[in-house]
Amino acid sequence: MKSKLKMKSGQPSWRIATREVEAFVTETGGHLGPVTFRVGGKKAQPFSIAPWAEEKTAPSQPPILNVLRGDFFCLPFGGNATKFKGEQHPPHGETANCLWRLESAAAGSLHLSLATKVRVGRVDKYITLRPGQTAIYQRHVISGMSGPMNFGHHAMLKFPDSPGSGLIATSRFQRGVVVPVPVERPADGGYSCLRVGGKFNSLAKVPLADGGATDLGAYPARRGFEDIVMLTGDDRQPFGWTAVTFPAEGYVWFALKDPRVLRQTVFWLSNGGRHYAPWNGRHVNVLGLEEVTAYFHYGLAESAKKNPLSAVGVPTCFTLNARTPLTVNYIMAVAPIPKGFDRVAQILPTADGRSVRLVSRSGGKVRVPIDLNFLGSKNKLKSAC
Repeated sequence: MKSKLKMKSGQPSWRIATREVEAFVTETGGHLGPVTFRVGGKKAQPFSIAPWAEEKTAPSQPPILNVLRGDFFCLPFGGNATKFKGEQHPPHGETANCLWRLESAAAGSLHLSLATKVRVGRVDKYITLRPGQTAIYQRHVISGMSGPMNFGHHAMLKFPDSPGSGLIATSRFQRGVVVPVPVERPADGGYSCLRVGGKFNSLAKVPLADGGATDLGAYPARRGFEDIVMLTGDDRQPFGWTAVTFPAEGYVWFALKDPRVLRQTVFWLSNGGRHYAPWNGRHVNVLGLEEVTAYFHYGLAESAKKNPLSAVGVPTCFTLNARTPLTVNYIMAVAPIPKGFDRVAQILPTADGRSVRLVSRSGGKVRVPIDLNFLGSKNKLKSAC
């Protein structure tokens, strides 16, 4: 099974592919990337790879930073600097840092597993490509664990180096909040520009630290800053979505989730605001669109205790049961767009359930083969906070 590993962008990785999609998954951390989609006769590579991916890094640097690319599953999600009942998880958990084991592989599918040690249990990762579709289906099954846990996906897109080259939209959200403490501090070589704790109900008007507002719906923007905001989704919707239209590149990227399993969307706006190693001001035009159940990017301790979201009845973690596995399903896809197709306004299921229809604000429409039934699960989730 080890023979299936190939070096890709500095990391031993497994390759899966169909005619429409080629994807690599790293052995360390299970990061998905790079990924190449074939859309409209062209190749699209929407995911970011850290600029230091093939450089020699400091021994003290956590594995997640050595690998950093594409999308990865976090358990628990966040920095995890604070211990939780004696558990000291690495940044974004063992799932994003440790070596995964290959259970099985086929041309368009991969099954990996990880035996966790900080909180003893098991995570099974299933990644599947379907012939005729430009979509990636991911399923993570968490078993053998008990107690409070937060988790999520950490997708990162690399935008063309032109202001506003990508147009961002999400499904309906209940509230938007800027991170409650500064993401970066100048004394440490980092800079942020959004107003700490600022609230908003539209991506088009998010408060700035020095007054006024900015539009988070067009990116890249605000070069030289690193910021984080979080959107609380509406769990009454049949599914939640996030989308980025790249008009000049002729395609749209989008992600689909069950909003009762992944409750929030974290925006990590990384545009050259970190001037310490390994970032050194060169991690630019990257947007993390992270589908989670968590309290921002802090970690398990902050997500499990009472916080401003849990205080108003919004779960920021769930209680795991060792006898009942938890399944987290997630779909990412791309599609070619017609001329004039701009920001996504709606993603709607078709009557047959075998595809979705993306509708832009300008009225453009795109139909994309997708199996929405994949998002369903038999989870019986119990809120822990």
